[in-house]
Amino acid sequence: MKTFSLTRKYLTLALLLMTSISIYSKSRLTMSHDVLLDKIKGGWAGQTIGCAYGGPTEFCYRGITIPDDVEIKYPEHHIQFFYDKFPGLFDDVYMDLTFVKVYTEEGLDASAESMAKAFAYAPYPLWHANQQARYNIMQGLMPPESGHWKNNPHADCIDYQIESDFAGLMSPGMPNVASKISDMVGHLMNYGDGWYGGVYVGAMYSLAFVEDNIQTIVEQALKAIPQKSKFHQCIADVIRWYKEDPTDWKRTWTLYNEKYSEDFGCPELILAPGNIDATMNSAYILIGLLFGDGDFGKTMEISTRCGQDSDCNPASAAGILATMIGYSNIPEQWMPNLREVEDRDFAYTTMSLNNVYQQCFDLALKNIKKNGGKVSDKEVCIKVQKPKAVRLEQGFVGMTPKLLAEGIEGLGNPESERNVIDFEGIGITIYGNIDCPDKTYEAQLEVTIDGKKDRIMTLCSDFNKRTADCLYWNYDLKDGKHRIEFRLLNPRKDVNIKAYRIIRYEKNK
Repeated sequence: MKTFSLTRKYLTLALLLMTSISIYSKSRLTMSHDVLLDKIKGGWAGQTIGCAYGGPTEFCYRGITIPDDVEIKYPEHHIQFFYDKFPGLFDDVYMDLTFVKVYTEEGLDASAESMAKAFAYAPYPLWHANQQARYNIMQGLMPPESGHWKNNPHADCIDYQIESDFAGLMSPGMPNVASKISDMVGHLMNYGDGWYGGVYVGAMYSLAFVEDNIQTIVEQALKAIPQKSKFHQCIADVIRWYKEDPTDWKRTWTLYNEKYSEDFGCPELILAPGNIDATMNSAYILIGLLFGDGDFGKTMEISTRCGQDSDCNPASAAGILATMIGYSNIPEQWMPNLREVEDRDFAYTTMSLNNVYQQCFDLALKNIKKNGGKVSDKEVCIKVQKPKAVRLEQGFVGMTPKLLAEGIEGLGNPESERNVIDFEGIGITIYGNIDCPDKTYEAQLEVTIDGKKDRIMTLCSDFNKRTADCLYWNYDLKDGKHRIEFRLLNPRKDVNIKAYRIIRYEKNK
Protein backbone atom coordinates (compact mmCIF):
# COMPACT_ATOMS: atom_id res chain seq x y z
CA MET A 1 0.00 0.00 0.00
CA LYS A 2 2.85 2.41 0.85
CA THR A 3 4.60 1.62 -2.45
CA PHE A 4 1.37 2.21 -4.38
CA SER A 5 0.73 5.51 -2.56
CA LEU A 6 4.22 6.77 -3.32
CA THR A 7 3.91 5.74 -6.95
CA ARG A 8 0.59 7.51 -7.27
CA LYS A 9 2.04 10.58 -5.55
CA TYR A 10 4.97 10.80 -7.95
CA LEU A 11 2.74 10.18 -10.97
CA THR A 12 0.51 13.04 -9.84
CA LEU A 13 3.50 15.34 -9.37
CA ALA A 14 4.82 14.34 -12.78
CA LEU A 15 1.49 15.09 -14.44
CA LEU A 16 1.34 18.49 -12.74
CA LEU A 17 4.88 19.23 -13.82
CA MET A 18 4.12 18.18 -17.39
CA THR A 19 1.04 20.42 -17.39
CA SER A 20 3.04 23.41 -16.16
CA ILE A 21 5.80 22.79 -18.69
CA SER A 22 3.37 22.40 -21.57
CA ILE A 23 1.74 25.71 -20.75
CA TYR A 24 4.95 27.58 -20.04
CA SER A 25 6.88 26.24 -23.02
CA LYS A 26 4.45 27.70 -25.53
CA SER A 27 6.20 30.47 -27.39
CA ARG A 28 2.85 31.80 -28.56
CA LEU A 29 -0.53 31.67 -26.90
CA THR A 30 -3.86 32.58 -28.44
CA MET A 31 -6.78 33.77 -26.36
CA SER A 32 -10.01 35.58 -27.09
CA HIS A 33 -10.55 39.24 -26.32
CA ASP A 34 -13.17 38.15 -23.79
CA VAL A 35 -10.73 35.95 -21.86
CA LEU A 36 -8.03 38.64 -21.93
CA LEU A 37 -10.42 41.28 -20.63
CA ASP A 38 -11.75 38.89 -17.99
CA LYS A 39 -8.24 38.35 -16.64
CA ILE A 40 -7.43 42.08 -16.66
CA LYS A 41 -10.66 42.82 -14.81
CA GLY A 42 -9.80 40.04 -12.36
CA GLY A 43 -6.46 41.67 -11.54
CA TRP A 44 -7.96 45.07 -10.77
CA ALA A 45 -10.96 43.61 -8.94
CA GLY A 46 -8.83 41.28 -6.82
CA GLN A 47 -6.51 44.10 -5.86
CA THR A 48 -9.41 46.31 -4.75
CA ILE A 49 -11.16 43.55 -2.80
CA GLY A 50 -7.93 42.51 -1.08
CA CYS A 51 -7.07 46.07 -0.12
CA ALA A 52 -10.45 46.59 1.57
CA TYR A 53 -10.38 43.12 3.15
CA GLY A 54 -7.09 43.80 4.93
CA GLY A 55 -7.68 47.51 5.51
CA PRO A 56 -8.90 47.39 9.12
CA THR A 57 -5.75 45.56 10.30
CA GLU A 58 -3.14 47.60 8.41
CA PHE A 59 -0.03 47.83 10.64
CA CYS A 60 -2.02 46.79 13.70
CA TYR A 61 0.07 43.61 13.97
CA ARG A 62 3.80 44.27 13.73
CA GLY A 63 6.15 41.36 14.13
CA ILE A 64 3.32 38.99 15.05
CA THR A 65 0.64 37.17 13.08
CA ILE A 66 -3.01 38.09 13.50
CA PRO A 67 -4.32 35.53 16.02
CA ASP A 68 -6.76 32.92 14.76
CA ASP A 69 -9.43 34.09 17.20
CA VAL A 70 -9.40 37.60 15.68
CA GLU A 71 -12.08 37.59 13.00
CA ILE A 72 -11.28 39.36 9.74
CA LYS A 73 -14.60 40.76 8.61
CA TYR A 74 -15.87 41.61 5.15
CA PRO A 75 -19.33 43.02 5.88
CA GLU A 76 -21.90 44.43 3.50
CA HIS A 77 -20.81 47.73 1.84
CA HIS A 78 -17.25 47.16 3.07
CA ILE A 79 -15.45 48.60 0.02
CA GLN A 80 -17.91 51.47 -0.23
CA PHE A 81 -17.17 52.33 3.40
CA PHE A 82 -13.50 52.93 2.61
CA TYR A 83 -14.37 54.86 -0.55
CA ASP A 84 -16.46 57.20 1.60
CA LYS A 85 -14.53 57.40 4.87
CA PHE A 86 -10.87 56.46 4.26
CA PRO A 87 -10.12 56.83 0.54
CA GLY A 88 -6.37 57.01 1.22
CA LEU A 89 -6.49 53.26 1.87
CA PHE A 90 -6.56 52.77 -1.89
CA ASP A 91 -3.13 54.27 -2.56
CA ASP A 92 -2.44 50.78 -3.93
CA VAL A 93 -4.87 51.55 -6.72
CA TYR A 94 -4.86 55.29 -7.36
CA MET A 95 -1.11 55.30 -7.90
CA ASP A 96 -1.55 52.59 -10.57
CA LEU A 97 -4.32 54.65 -12.16
CA THR A 98 -1.98 57.63 -12.45
CA PHE A 99 0.45 55.64 -14.57
CA VAL A 100 -2.29 54.01 -16.64
CA LYS A 101 -3.66 57.47 -17.39
CA VAL A 102 -0.27 58.74 -18.58
CA TYR A 103 0.20 55.70 -20.84
CA THR A 104 -3.32 56.12 -22.19
CA GLU A 105 -2.79 59.79 -23.00
CA GLU A 106 0.83 59.67 -24.22
CA GLY A 107 1.14 56.12 -25.57
CA LEU A 108 3.51 53.29 -24.71
CA ASP A 109 6.55 55.54 -25.11
CA ALA A 110 5.48 57.89 -22.32
CA SER A 111 8.46 59.37 -20.48
CA ALA A 112 9.64 59.01 -16.90
CA GLU A 113 9.33 62.78 -16.55
CA SER A 114 5.63 62.63 -17.43
CA MET A 115 5.10 59.85 -14.91
CA ALA A 116 7.03 61.74 -12.25
CA LYS A 117 5.08 64.97 -12.64
CA ALA A 118 1.75 63.17 -12.82
CA PHE A 119 2.08 61.61 -9.38
CA ALA A 120 4.20 64.32 -7.73
CA TYR A 121 1.59 67.00 -8.35
CA ALA A 122 -1.50 64.82 -7.87
CA PRO A 123 -3.77 65.83 -4.95
CA TYR A 124 -3.74 62.48 -3.15
CA PRO A 125 -1.78 61.79 0.06
CA LEU A 126 1.36 59.65 -0.10
CA TRP A 127 3.74 58.07 2.36
CA HIS A 128 7.26 56.62 2.62
CA ALA A 129 9.16 56.21 -0.69
CA ASN A 130 6.32 57.70 -2.74
CA GLN A 131 6.17 60.87 -0.66
CA GLN A 132 9.94 61.24 -0.52
CA ALA A 133 10.05 60.89 -4.31
CA ARG A 134 7.28 63.49 -4.61
CA TYR A 135 9.33 65.83 -2.42
CA ASN A 136 12.48 65.18 -4.45
CA ILE A 137 10.69 65.87 -7.73
CA MET A 138 9.12 69.06 -6.37
CA GLN A 139 12.62 70.14 -5.30
CA GLY A 140 13.91 69.51 -8.81
CA LEU A 141 15.46 66.05 -8.37
CA MET A 142 14.02 63.94 -11.16
CA PRO A 143 14.02 60.14 -11.73
CA PRO A 144 15.87 57.89 -11.41
CA GLU A 145 17.69 60.02 -8.81
CA SER A 146 14.38 60.67 -7.03
CA GLY A 147 14.23 57.01 -6.00
CA HIS A 148 17.93 56.32 -5.44
CA TRP A 149 18.70 55.17 -1.91
CA LYS A 150 21.14 58.00 -1.25
CA ASN A 151 18.38 60.51 -2.07
CA ASN A 152 15.45 58.52 -0.72
CA PRO A 153 15.83 56.85 2.71
CA HIS A 154 12.68 54.84 1.96
CA ALA A 155 14.13 53.29 -1.21
CA ASP A 156 13.66 49.72 0.08
CA CYS A 157 10.08 50.33 1.20
CA ILE A 158 7.03 48.63 -0.27
CA ASP A 159 5.84 51.56 -2.43
CA TYR A 160 6.43 50.47 -6.03
CA GLN A 161 5.56 46.91 -5.09
CA ILE A 162 1.98 47.93 -4.24
CA GLU A 163 1.53 49.94 -7.44
CA SER A 164 3.30 47.69 -9.96
CA ASP A 165 0.14 45.71 -10.75
CA PHE A 166 -0.51 47.82 -13.85
CA ALA A 167 2.87 46.89 -15.35
CA GLY A 168 1.95 43.20 -15.40
CA LEU A 169 -1.70 43.74 -16.30
CA MET A 170 -0.80 45.69 -19.44
CA SER A 171 1.89 43.13 -20.36
CA PRO A 172 0.06 39.78 -20.56
CA GLY A 173 2.49 36.88 -20.90
CA MET A 174 5.37 39.32 -21.37
CA PRO A 175 7.21 39.61 -18.03
CA ASN A 176 10.23 41.28 -19.60
CA VAL A 177 8.01 44.03 -20.98
CA ALA A 178 6.57 44.44 -17.48
CA SER A 179 10.14 44.66 -16.13
CA LYS A 180 10.98 47.37 -18.66
CA ILE A 181 7.99 49.39 -17.47
CA SER A 182 9.07 48.78 -13.88
CA ASP A 183 12.60 49.94 -14.67
CA MET A 184 11.27 53.36 -15.62
CA VAL A 185 8.34 53.81 -13.24
CA GLY A 186 9.73 51.90 -10.26
CA HIS A 187 12.85 54.03 -10.10
CA LEU A 188 10.77 57.14 -9.61
CA MET A 189 10.44 56.17 -5.96
CA ASN A 190 12.47 53.03 -5.24
CA TYR A 191 15.83 51.36 -5.71
CA GLY A 192 17.33 47.94 -5.05
CA ASP A 193 15.08 45.63 -3.02
CA GLY A 194 12.27 48.19 -3.09
CA TRP A 195 12.39 48.15 -6.88
CA TYR A 196 12.69 44.37 -7.03
CA GLY A 197 9.42 44.03 -5.10
CA GLY A 198 7.63 45.76 -7.97
CA VAL A 199 9.53 43.86 -10.66
CA TYR A 200 8.58 40.57 -9.00
CA VAL A 201 4.91 41.42 -8.53
CA GLY A 202 4.67 42.75 -12.07
CA ALA A 203 6.21 39.54 -13.43
CA MET A 204 3.76 37.41 -11.44
CA TYR A 205 0.81 39.34 -12.85
CA SER A 206 2.20 38.99 -16.37
CA LEU A 207 2.68 35.24 -16.03
CA ALA A 208 -0.78 34.81 -14.49
CA PHE A 209 -2.22 35.37 -17.98
CA VAL A 210 -0.50 32.32 -19.42
CA GLU A 211 -0.08 29.97 -16.44
CA ASP A 212 -2.68 28.12 -14.39
CA ASN A 213 -0.47 27.03 -11.48
CA ILE A 214 0.49 29.42 -8.69
CA GLN A 215 3.72 27.63 -7.81
CA THR A 216 4.86 27.87 -11.43
CA ILE A 217 4.03 31.58 -11.48
CA VAL A 218 5.97 32.44 -8.32
CA GLU A 219 8.99 30.36 -9.32
CA GLN A 220 9.19 31.57 -12.90
CA ALA A 221 8.67 35.21 -11.88
CA LEU A 222 11.65 34.96 -9.54
CA LYS A 223 13.85 34.53 -12.61
CA ALA A 224 13.31 38.26 -13.21
CA ILE A 225 15.31 39.01 -10.03
CA PRO A 226 19.15 38.74 -9.90
CA GLN A 227 20.23 35.71 -7.90
CA LYS A 228 22.85 37.69 -5.98
CA SER A 229 20.29 40.10 -4.57
CA LYS A 230 18.93 39.91 -1.04
CA PHE A 231 15.42 39.95 -2.49
CA HIS A 232 16.02 36.80 -4.54
CA GLN A 233 17.44 35.02 -1.50
CA CYS A 234 14.41 35.97 0.62
CA ILE A 235 11.85 34.76 -1.91
CA ALA A 236 13.81 31.60 -2.70
CA ASP A 237 13.81 30.80 1.01
CA VAL A 238 10.04 31.21 1.24
CA ILE A 239 9.54 28.85 -1.70
CA ARG A 240 11.96 26.32 -0.17
CA TRP A 241 10.28 26.44 3.24
CA TYR A 242 6.88 26.02 1.59
CA LYS A 243 8.07 22.88 -0.21
CA GLU A 244 9.45 21.48 3.04
CA ASP A 245 6.03 21.75 4.67
CA PRO A 246 3.14 23.01 2.47
CA THR A 247 0.64 22.57 5.31
CA ASP A 248 1.93 25.08 7.87
CA TRP A 249 2.19 28.69 6.72
CA LYS A 250 3.08 29.89 10.23
CA ARG A 251 6.25 27.81 10.14
CA THR A 252 7.40 29.61 6.99
CA TRP A 253 6.36 32.95 8.51
CA THR A 254 8.42 32.23 11.62
CA LEU A 255 11.50 31.12 9.70
CA TYR A 256 11.31 34.21 7.51
CA ASN A 257 10.98 36.61 10.45
CA GLU A 258 13.81 34.99 12.36
CA LYS A 259 16.12 35.53 9.40
CA TYR A 260 14.97 38.73 7.68
CA SER A 261 12.87 40.91 9.99
CA GLU A 262 15.29 43.83 10.41
CA ASP A 263 14.64 47.03 8.42
CA PHE A 264 17.77 48.98 7.43
CA GLY A 265 16.44 52.00 5.56
CA CYS A 266 13.01 53.34 6.54
CA PRO A 267 13.64 56.15 9.07
CA GLU A 268 10.35 55.45 10.84
CA LEU A 269 10.81 51.71 11.27
CA ILE A 270 14.55 51.21 11.74
CA LEU A 271 15.03 49.54 15.14
CA ALA A 272 11.23 49.46 15.57
CA PRO A 273 8.68 46.61 15.63
CA GLY A 274 7.17 47.41 12.23
CA ASN A 275 8.61 46.61 8.83
CA ILE A 276 7.57 48.10 5.51
CA ASP A 277 10.50 46.67 3.54
CA ALA A 278 9.50 45.24 0.17
CA THR A 279 11.29 41.95 0.83
CA MET A 280 9.23 41.15 3.92
CA ASN A 281 5.94 42.19 2.39
CA SER A 282 6.65 40.31 -0.85
CA ALA A 283 7.27 37.27 1.30
CA TYR A 284 3.85 37.73 2.89
CA ILE A 285 2.24 37.98 -0.55
CA LEU A 286 3.99 34.77 -1.47
CA ILE A 287 2.96 32.97 1.71
CA GLY A 288 -0.65 33.78 0.91
CA LEU A 289 -0.36 32.64 -2.70
CA LEU A 290 1.43 29.38 -1.96
CA PHE A 291 -0.42 28.29 1.15
CA GLY A 292 -3.75 29.59 -0.14
CA ASP A 293 -4.01 26.58 -2.46
CA GLY A 294 -5.72 28.61 -5.18
CA ASP A 295 -8.62 29.50 -2.88
CA PHE A 296 -9.44 33.21 -3.19
CA GLY A 297 -10.59 33.77 0.39
CA LYS A 298 -7.89 31.61 1.97
CA THR A 299 -5.17 33.38 -0.04
CA MET A 300 -6.29 36.79 1.21
CA GLU A 301 -6.73 35.61 4.78
CA ILE A 302 -3.23 34.14 5.05
CA SER A 303 -1.56 37.20 3.48
CA THR A 304 -3.53 39.41 5.84
CA ARG A 305 -2.79 37.32 8.94
CA CYS A 306 0.93 37.65 8.23
CA GLY A 307 0.52 41.19 9.57
CA GLN A 308 2.53 44.37 8.87
CA ASP A 309 1.15 46.09 5.73
CA SER A 310 -1.88 43.85 5.84
CA ASP A 311 -4.00 45.65 3.26
CA CYS A 312 -1.37 45.87 0.52
CA ASN A 313 -0.25 42.23 0.76
CA PRO A 314 -3.68 40.59 0.31
CA ALA A 315 -4.38 43.14 -2.42
CA SER A 316 -1.40 41.94 -4.47
CA ALA A 317 -2.02 38.27 -3.70
CA ALA A 318 -5.72 38.48 -4.60
CA GLY A 319 -4.94 40.48 -7.73
CA ILE A 320 -2.44 37.92 -9.02
CA LEU A 321 -4.73 34.98 -8.26
CA ALA A 322 -7.74 36.72 -9.80
CA THR A 323 -5.74 37.44 -12.95
CA MET A 324 -5.00 33.74 -13.24
CA ILE A 325 -8.61 32.59 -12.68
CA GLY A 326 -10.35 35.61 -14.23
CA TYR A 327 -12.94 38.09 -12.97
CA SER A 328 -15.79 35.70 -13.80
CA ASN A 329 -14.34 33.07 -11.47
CA ILE A 330 -13.94 35.22 -8.36
CA PRO A 331 -16.33 33.59 -5.85
CA GLU A 332 -19.65 35.41 -5.72
CA GLN A 333 -19.43 36.11 -1.98
CA TRP A 334 -16.78 38.76 -2.72
CA MET A 335 -18.52 40.49 -5.61
CA PRO A 336 -21.55 42.47 -4.30
CA ASN A 337 -19.32 44.93 -2.42
CA LEU A 338 -17.18 45.39 -5.52
CA ARG A 339 -20.12 45.97 -7.86
CA GLU A 340 -21.28 48.83 -5.64
CA VAL A 341 -18.19 50.87 -6.50
CA GLU A 342 -17.16 49.80 -10.01
CA ASP A 343 -18.66 52.94 -11.57
CA ARG A 344 -17.35 55.28 -8.87
CA ASP A 345 -14.16 57.26 -9.42
CA PHE A 346 -11.42 56.59 -6.90
CA ALA A 347 -10.78 59.60 -4.70
CA TYR A 348 -8.42 62.20 -6.17
CA THR A 349 -8.92 60.72 -9.68
CA THR A 350 -11.38 60.80 -12.56
CA MET A 351 -11.13 57.04 -13.08
CA SER A 352 -13.31 54.18 -11.89
CA LEU A 353 -12.68 50.45 -12.01
CA ASN A 354 -14.84 50.19 -15.13
CA ASN A 355 -12.69 52.89 -16.74
CA VAL A 356 -9.42 51.16 -15.92
CA TYR A 357 -10.67 47.74 -17.03
CA GLN A 358 -11.08 49.11 -20.54
CA GLN A 359 -8.04 51.39 -20.58
CA CYS A 360 -5.75 48.62 -19.38
CA PHE A 361 -7.24 46.23 -21.95
CA ASP A 362 -6.52 48.75 -24.72
CA LEU A 363 -2.93 49.17 -23.50
CA ALA A 364 -2.50 45.39 -23.35
CA LEU A 365 -3.60 45.07 -26.98
CA LYS A 366 -1.05 47.70 -28.01
CA ASN A 367 1.68 46.02 -25.96
CA ILE A 368 0.93 42.60 -27.45
CA LYS A 369 1.15 44.00 -30.97
CA LYS A 370 4.28 46.04 -30.24
CA ASN A 371 6.11 43.02 -28.83
CA GLY A 372 5.74 40.48 -31.61
CA GLY A 373 2.15 39.33 -31.05
CA LYS A 374 -0.92 39.67 -33.22
CA VAL A 375 -4.29 41.27 -32.56
CA SER A 376 -7.43 40.49 -34.55
CA ASP A 377 -11.03 41.53 -34.02
CA LYS A 378 -11.77 38.70 -31.61
CA GLU A 379 -8.43 37.16 -30.59
CA VAL A 380 -4.90 37.95 -29.60
CA CYS A 381 -1.80 35.86 -30.15
CA ILE A 382 0.74 36.64 -27.45
CA LYS A 383 4.44 36.09 -28.01
CA VAL A 384 5.10 34.62 -24.57
CA GLN A 385 8.35 35.60 -22.87
CA LYS A 386 10.55 33.71 -20.43
CA PRO A 387 11.60 36.05 -17.60
CA LYS A 388 15.09 37.49 -17.73
CA ALA A 389 16.85 38.91 -14.71
CA VAL A 390 17.05 42.69 -14.40
CA ARG A 391 20.30 44.31 -13.29
CA LEU A 392 21.75 43.97 -9.81
CA GLU A 393 21.48 46.97 -7.51
CA GLN A 394 21.51 47.13 -3.70
CA GLY A 395 21.24 49.95 -1.19
CA PHE A 396 22.32 50.20 2.46
CA VAL A 397 25.03 47.57 1.96
CA GLY A 398 27.56 47.15 4.77
CA MET A 399 25.67 49.47 7.14
CA THR A 400 24.28 48.72 10.60
CA PRO A 401 21.82 51.18 12.21
CA LYS A 402 22.22 52.24 15.85
CA LEU A 403 20.03 54.55 17.92
CA LEU A 404 21.82 57.83 18.66
CA ALA A 405 19.18 60.06 20.25
CA GLU A 406 15.43 60.57 20.45
CA GLY A 407 12.80 63.09 21.51
CA ILE A 408 14.49 66.34 20.45
CA GLU A 409 12.19 69.38 20.07
CA GLY A 410 12.94 72.77 18.53
CA LEU A 411 15.68 71.46 16.26
CA GLY A 412 17.48 74.38 14.65
CA ASN A 413 15.82 76.97 16.89
CA PRO A 414 18.39 79.55 18.01
CA GLU A 415 17.30 79.09 21.62
CA SER A 416 17.62 75.29 21.57
CA GLU A 417 20.46 73.58 23.39
CA ARG A 418 20.22 70.48 21.18
CA ASN A 419 21.50 71.91 17.90
CA VAL A 420 24.91 70.23 18.10
CA ILE A 421 25.18 66.43 18.09
CA ASP A 422 28.35 64.38 18.13
CA PHE A 423 28.35 60.86 16.75
CA GLU A 424 30.55 58.18 15.24
CA GLY A 425 29.87 56.19 12.07
CA ILE A 426 29.44 56.34 8.30
CA GLY A 427 25.94 57.81 8.07
CA ILE A 428 23.01 59.41 9.82
CA THR A 429 19.26 59.78 9.36
CA ILE A 430 16.75 61.81 11.38
CA TYR A 431 13.13 60.72 11.69
CA GLY A 432 10.81 63.60 12.55
CA ASN A 433 8.54 66.33 11.24
CA ILE A 434 7.71 70.01 11.34
CA ASP A 435 4.77 71.44 13.24
CA CYS A 436 3.44 74.85 12.17
CA PRO A 437 -0.16 76.10 11.93
CA ASP A 438 0.72 78.02 8.77
CA LYS A 439 0.72 75.32 6.07
CA THR A 440 2.41 77.65 3.59
CA TYR A 441 5.49 77.88 5.80
CA GLU A 442 8.65 76.16 4.56
CA ALA A 443 11.48 75.96 7.06
CA GLN A 444 15.02 76.39 5.79
CA LEU A 445 17.12 74.17 8.03
CA GLU A 446 20.86 74.57 7.47
CA VAL A 447 22.84 71.44 8.28
CA THR A 448 26.59 71.58 8.90
CA ILE A 449 28.80 68.53 9.30
CA ASP A 450 32.33 68.78 10.69
CA GLY A 451 32.33 72.54 10.18
CA LYS A 452 31.25 72.43 6.52
CA LYS A 453 27.76 73.33 5.32
CA ASP A 454 26.27 70.17 3.83
CA ARG A 455 22.88 71.43 2.62
CA ILE A 456 19.81 73.45 3.45
CA MET A 457 16.77 71.24 3.97
CA THR A 458 13.45 72.71 2.89
CA LEU A 459 10.92 71.35 5.37
CA CYS A 460 7.34 71.98 4.30
CA SER A 461 4.51 72.08 6.82
CA ASP A 462 2.07 71.22 4.00
CA PHE A 463 1.43 67.46 4.33
CA ASN A 464 1.58 66.80 0.58
CA LYS A 465 4.83 68.70 0.16
CA ARG A 466 6.68 67.36 3.19
CA THR A 467 9.71 65.14 3.22
CA ALA A 468 8.60 61.62 4.11
CA ASP A 469 9.08 62.25 7.84
CA CYS A 470 12.83 62.44 7.38
CA LEU A 471 14.38 65.75 8.38
CA TYR A 472 17.89 64.94 7.16
CA TRP A 473 20.03 62.02 6.03
CA ASN A 474 23.57 61.42 4.83
CA TYR A 475 25.03 58.04 3.89
CA ASP A 476 28.36 59.26 2.50
CA LEU A 477 30.40 60.00 5.60
CA LYS A 478 33.87 58.64 6.20
CA ASP A 479 34.04 56.15 9.04
CA GLY A 480 34.90 58.07 12.20
CA LYS A 481 33.77 60.80 14.59
CA HIS A 482 31.52 63.61 13.34
CA ARG A 483 29.75 66.69 14.60
CA ILE A 484 26.45 67.77 13.10
CA GLU A 485 24.94 71.24 13.68
CA PHE A 486 21.48 72.61 12.84
CA ARG A 487 20.40 76.23 12.28
CA LEU A 488 16.94 77.37 11.26
CA LEU A 489 17.42 80.25 8.84
CA ASN A 490 13.83 81.52 9.01
CA PRO A 491 12.71 80.88 12.61
CA ARG A 492 9.23 81.58 13.92
CA LYS A 493 7.80 81.25 17.41
CA ASP A 494 5.02 78.95 16.21
CA VAL A 495 7.40 76.47 14.53
CA ASN A 496 8.60 73.28 16.15
CA ILE A 497 10.90 70.91 14.27
CA LYS A 498 10.76 67.60 16.12
CA ALA A 499 13.31 64.80 15.83
CA TYR A 500 11.64 61.66 17.10
CA ARG A 501 14.72 59.52 16.59
CA ILE A 502 18.23 60.04 15.26
CA ILE A 503 19.87 56.95 13.82
CA ARG A 504 23.57 56.64 13.11
CA TYR A 505 25.05 53.96 10.86
CA GLU A 506 28.12 51.93 11.68
CA LYS A 507 30.24 50.18 9.10
CA ASN A 508 29.78 46.43 9.25
CA LYS A 509 32.74 44.80 10.96
